[in-house]
Amino acid sequence: MKYTTSIAALLLGSSMLFGGTYGVDVDHSHLEFKVKHLMISNVKGQFTKFEGSFAYDEEKNLLTALEGVVDVNSIDTQNAKRDGHLKSADFFDAAKYPNMQLSLVKVTGDTVVANLTIHGVTKEVKMELESSGAAVKDPWGNIRRGLSLYTTINRADFGLTWNQLIESGGVMVGDKVKISIELEGILQKK
Repeated sequence: MKYTTSIAALLLGSSMLFGGTYGVDVDHSHLEFKVKHLMISNVKGQFTKFEGSFAYDEEKNLLTALEGVVDVNSIDTQNAKRDGHLKSADFFDAAKYPNMQLSLVKVTGDTVVANLTIHGVTKEVKMELESSGAAVKDPWGNIRRGLSLYTTINRADFGLTWNQLIESGGVMVGDKVKISIELEGILQKK
């Protein structure tokens, strides 16, 4: 996946005058989700391979751009059999749809509206935004900034409809998926 260069190039035009473009530091960022299992507990998972960038207007203290690509095959729920099922055509169909994408549409206060593409379906989603505050300089001289994004989606809206009825009348997998994105970015260009 070599999207970072082209994503950064797209963001530079809108951010050069007022802020900076940050490349996502994958080693210090996390993409996590949780969904109900048997309607009684949550199964948590993460995606371990992703890349992206965001632009931040320092004067207005405002996120101005956000782009990201996630490798679906990097799903990790700490259960290889379950991960294999999630990659199959029953769920993500990773062979046909190997990536998920996120792209900023607009920001209003602490609410981000973004286009989210999963399983070949793109929908606008609202996400709660938390900024870490001011950017900081790390011990190696890099400028870093953190962002957190949270949302809940209905997986059926993205064509992820596989399920199985259980004896008690519920279903094996809940429809609502809670998503948590923790990003730490390194300033690439001001």
